[in-house]
Amino acid sequence: MQKISIRPVWTIQGPEGQQVPPRLLELLAHVQAQGSLLAACQQMGMSYRHAWDLVRQGEAHFKTTLLHMERGKGSTLSGLGEKLVWADHRIAARLKPVLDSLASELATEIGRVVSAEPVVMRVHASHGFAIEKLVEGLTHQGLAIERRYGSSTEAAAALRDHACDAAGFHIPTGPLQASALAHYARWLDAPDLMVVDVATRRQGLMVAPGNPKKIYDVADLARPEVRFINRQAGSGTRFLLEGLLAARGVATQDVHGFEQGEFTHAAVAAYVASDMADAGFGLETPARHFKLDFLPLASERYFLMCSAATLAEAPMQSALALLRSAAFRDEVNALPGYNAADAGRVAPLAQAFAE
Repeated sequence: MQKISIRPVWTIQGPEGQQVPPRLLELLAHVQAQGSLLAACQQMGMSYRHAWDLVRQGEAHFKTTLLHMERGKGSTLSGLGEKLVWADHRIAARLKPVLDSLASELATEIGRVVSAEPVVMRVHASHGFAIEKLVEGLTHQGLAIERRYGSSTEAAAALRDHACDAAGFHIPTGPLQASALAHYARWLDAPDLMVVDVATRRQGLMVAPGNPKKIYDVADLARPEVRFINRQAGSGTRFLLEGLLAARGVATQDVHGFEQGEFTHAAVAAYVASDMADAGFGLETPARHFKLDFLPLASERYFLMCSAATLAEAPMQSALALLRSAAFRDEVNALPGYNAADAGRVAPLAQAFAE
């Protein structure tokens, strides 16, 4: 199958039509990461002179400073420079799963025309970092995988409607497991459903480094001065948070920002890191990536669900072999908050959550 990549590109245009140089945003992002204009130039294969020219053009456009240089201390971004970089991070974090899904759909359509190559497995899944590793690994093996990322609810509904071969979603462990299973039960009434474990992962609060607002529990989200960013309605993560709030006796309407939702864990982390919210709720991996503090509050199982007939077919057997491989488990275990010890474990739905 053809491999298609789609990346977001955004431009900034002044009132008279003049544009900020396209590579300036990329340059500023590298300066933020490297702490040095020279190191950013080396990373991008750009001359120092050209980099300074881009910075000057940007500063002329905005009529303010973008970069501070201090001898012996490297380079730091101005307030505006930081905002531009965080805007870029937020765009990428919010759109990546959507664009990955679209790229997979387009590759499937092009493959049908170019080579009549059939899709061997359709996966609808709640976005996560372990499922990304699995799909990438199967694609690398040459399997034609059509993936679509959405909410856990959408994945479960797609499985019931035979719109996919396998659905990926997550269920919390512990006291909230029973209510989560009851929530998804309406879509999981087929008699032969099988559960294939992918990983366990930690969910919790993402807060600024040093936790300046002293947010330690979901009950703290109801404090009037705390700004919160949520996941979108229908997501498994939002459902989990609602359960944690209910257990602490906190009404969702008392959380400032509860109805404001982002579509990925990375987008939530980027939102908090750009100081647009004091706290978010999501996975540890993106929190660590954006250098946020993380307070774990719940663990959950992420798994694939499919029929027994699908499980017996070659594509799912390839997925099982990959899940059980040492290489896959090492790769997932390297993700903060993830554990792949039970990857590839299989059980009928009726027995998978017996504990």
